[in-house]
Parts: sequence; structure tokens; C-alpha cells
Amino acid sequence: MTEQTPPAQTEEELRKRKIRSFVRREGRLTKGQEKAMAEQWPVMGIDFSGELLDLDTVFGRSAPRVLEIGFGMGGSLVEMAAAAPEQDFIGIEVHTPGVGACLMGAAEAGLTNLRVMCHDAVEVFEQMLPEQSLDRVQLFFPDPWHKKRHHKRRIVRPEFVEMVRSKLKIGGEFHMATDWENYAEHMLEVMKVAPGYASAATDGDYMPRPDYRPLTKFEQRGHRLGHGVWDLIFTRTV
Repeated sequence: MTEQTPPAQTEEELRKRKIRSFVRREGRLTKGQEKAMAEQWPVMGIDFSGELLDLDTVFGRSAPRVLEIGFGMGGSLVEMAAAAPEQDFIGIEVHTPGVGACLMGAAEAGLTNLRVMCHDAVEVFEQMLPEQSLDRVQLFFPDPWHKKRHHKRRIVRPEFVEMVRSKLKIGGEFHMATDWENYAEHMLEVMKVAPGYASAATDGDYMPRPDYRPLTKFEQRGHRLGHGVWDLIFTRTV
């Protein structure tokens, strides 16, 4: 019996095997989250389709656009959208309870300038976001993958920041924040050599927390315990 040559992997198979920066943990939805998903997803949810979005059609207007990757339970994102009704916000989160909580908060606040997606952000960037369509991309407190053998899972990598740059308008900002100093150093190392970006910091490598980024309870507790938080903002130059 002759040995069979394994078939070449398709691009789709390779894509499915790629290293991801998150672990999907579904968890149970509360009744409130479940109700919000049922009632608010048709209004504020964007299904993954693999086709480019027309954001003016999605929001029914033309406005500055802010996209947040990994919004957790959505409290800060809802607060930001409520504080800036002149801007449109898109949140991407893979954990369904977080999406449900965000939709619940957005409905309670009566927001019309927020849309959410429940999918891998990298695939959304690759397939659904038009070039130069965003004014700011936010990545707040991503999983630090602090063990050295897991560093390859960190979302901030050269190919990722280049993809983000392509979706930002010229002059648009990529804002990152982390409470892990080692990850802050990693982010800085990647961004300093990334083509087409310039740091917005004028005094040192990091930025003071901008007013638009809410101070979370977790962060407040960290400050009381003497923990640091590092904000990095880089602007697209070309």
C-alpha cells in the first residue's frame, strides 16, 4: 500500500488553526442579559458576515467613529458613548454575557450611537472594516498572557498593529492601556518600530489617562494598592 500524501491545507483551514489572543468562555447569561440580547441585538447588534460594512448606513449618519476591542461587560463603553453623542461607537467582544450586559446598559441609557459585535476582532478587521474608516481604535486591558510561553498569544503584534493602521484615518489614534508593566513595554517595543505611526506622548513614552477613558473600579482599587496603569496612544501618520 502506497503512502498517501496529506492534502494541502486550504486558507480557511489554516485560518482556523491560527493562534488566537483570547480563550472563549461563554458563561451563563442572566435573565436581564438574555432579554437584552433578544430585544436589543436586532437594533444594536451587527452579525458577522465577512462583507464590508457601510458604517454610514449602519448608524444612519456620518460621524467620527471609535471602535473598542474587547469591552468586557461594556460598562466603560456605554459610559463613553453616553458622554459623546456626537461620535459613533462600535464594540467587539467574544464573550456573550459581556455583550448582553453591554446591550442592557446601552438600552437603559437610551443610546443610539453604539453598535456591538460578538466575534473575533481580528476577523472583523480583516473582512468587515473599510480602509480608513475609524477615528480611534481602543484596546483597554487586553489579556496580558503573562507567562513567557504564552506571549505569542498577545494581540499586540506587528501584523495586528499594521492591520489597525490600515483601518484608521490619517491622524486617527490607536489607544492601548494595560496594568501589566511587561505588556506595556512589549506594546511600546512593537509600536516604536511600526511603520506609519507616531507616539502622541510629549513627556516620556506613556500618556496620562485621557478624560474620555473612564476610570474603572478595578483600576481605582489598583491605584489604592499602588499598582500602575500604562496608556499608550499612537497616531497614524501615513
